[in-house]
Amino acid sequence: MKKGKLIIFSAPSGSGKTTLVRHLLNYPDFNLAFSISATSRQKRCGETNATDYFFIRPSEFKEKIDNNAFVEWEEVYKDNYYGTLKSEVDKLLNEGKNVIFDIDVKGGRNIKKQYPDNSLAVFVQPPSIDELKKRLEQRQTESSEKIGMRVAKAAEELTYAKDFDVIIYNDDLDTAKKEVYKIVKDFLSK
Repeated sequence: MKKGKLIIFSAPSGSGKTTLVRHLLNYPDFNLAFSISATSRQKRCGETNATDYFFIRPSEFKEKIDNNAFVEWEEVYKDNYYGTLKSEVDKLLNEGKNVIFDIDVKGGRNIKKQYPDNSLAVFVQPPSIDELKKRLEQRQTESSEKIGMRVAKAAEELTYAKDFDVIIYNDDLDTAKKEVYKIVKDFLSK
């Protein structure tokens, strides 16, 4: 069986990476499996273990960090960790699946470093910081303080776009969907 490939989508929050990943998951011929992250935070109402996240106690998460069990991980808040388990990625790859990631910029760079030969790292760039802020405000899911923090983080994240294999400028969603389809199709056919 042919071993799968990795497709990494990273972007500042509000750039449209989740929308583009969901779009690609609609194409069965791509044989995509979505990478489910692990977290040490509490399960929220309606979330399911091994579907939304792999929920792990903070002490167990730290033990896995010490045992190098993650492709990438980050402590977002005190004892609130997120990461990608190597065992899950390897399982999907060994099943011949192509693994698709919807992950922050730091995590995307780390995954690319660990799988340089069989991965495609895509950076989704918004048209501008102002447009990004507008998109985050239109979601109406966060306070203006939280949006301000995301916008400040986005300005830093945009400086890492050059570290990715491809940059998609998402100023028109339909155009971006066509571009990512072609890029992923070409990558998988190699």
